Amino acid sequence: MSPTMRSLSLAVRGAANYVRRRPLCVSFEITYNCNARCKHCHLGGSAPEDKATPEEFGRISRELKPVVAQISGGEPLLRKDVEEVVRAIRRPGKAPFIVLTTNGSLLTREKYGRLREAGVDEISLSLDYPDERHDEFRGIPGLFQKIRTLALELKDVRNSGITLSCVIQRDNFRELPPLAELAREWGLRMNFSSYTLLRTRKKEYMIPAEEIGELREVLEKIREFKKRHDTVFTSDYVLQRIPEYFTNGAVEGCRAGERFFVVNPDGTISPCGLIIRKYRSRKEMLRDFLKTNDCALCYTSIRANTEKPARYAIADGLRSIRS
Repeated sequence: MSPTMRSLSLAVRGAANYVRRRPLCVSFEITYNCNARCKHCHLGGSAPEDKATPEEFGRISRELKPVVAQISGGEPLLRKDVEEVVRAIRRPGKAPFIVLTTNGSLLTREKYGRLREAGVDEISLSLDYPDERHDEFRGIPGLFQKIRTLALELKDVRNSGITLSCVIQRDNFRELPPLAELAREWGLRMNFSSYTLLRTRKKEYMIPAEEIGELREVLEKIREFKKRHDTVFTSDYVLQRIPEYFTNGAVEGCRAGERFFVVNPDGTISPCGLIIRKYRSRKEMLRDFLKTNDCALCYTSIRANTEKPARYAIADGLRSIRS
């Protein structure tokens, strides 16, 4: 199937799921173990855990029919069978669009090739600073240079599928324009998300009221950058709402459990990665969680991108897939 036909197939699935209140994105968090010690995250380290098989994840994906399947963690590359998980979820030429999120420390050129061959459409690499400060923030020495080396090795690969993802917080929001420029130099696309207190309760990473004006100026620079370069794919709608989130510490109207949710490592379901439950089915989650959900304390990328108005979701989705 041609890229144009696949884009059409994904758009049709997206429109159908939007109308039927089915998920736009499901994150398959295939392990909670992680080899990083990120300052903004509650995960890290290694511990025994029950793990669903690749076949079980594939069955769940076929039942849920998401437009986008995110394979994440923890650090998903810690699972030796991650390529089998991808193959089980993949439906050649059809939805879902498969995104694997990783800190990049275990990603080699060879591993990249095997993941793409298995069916990964996009590999999202976390990058929070445009230099070695990223190593200290993520707790992995040499990580920035590793990501830089891999990015430059793949620079001449057409449609490499590599993207960079930055979590916006008080210590790094002034670095967003340099990060966007670095992505352009490397020939990659960039996405921005927002820090949330729900992970670690560390208030020092929230952007205070006296710095919101500067945040708006920085985000306006990003919007201007988008007009000149097609490398930042965060929606203007999302960029406009980020200051609101940091001002209020919340965004009302969370659609976790409907527009997006999480499949846990053992195959059970949670409303999101920040509210862990053990629901056995989406029906059970809708019955026991959705009607009483009043959480508003995040504006992460997965939430922001699935809660966009339809006109933004369709236009941004098609642009992202074609890029």
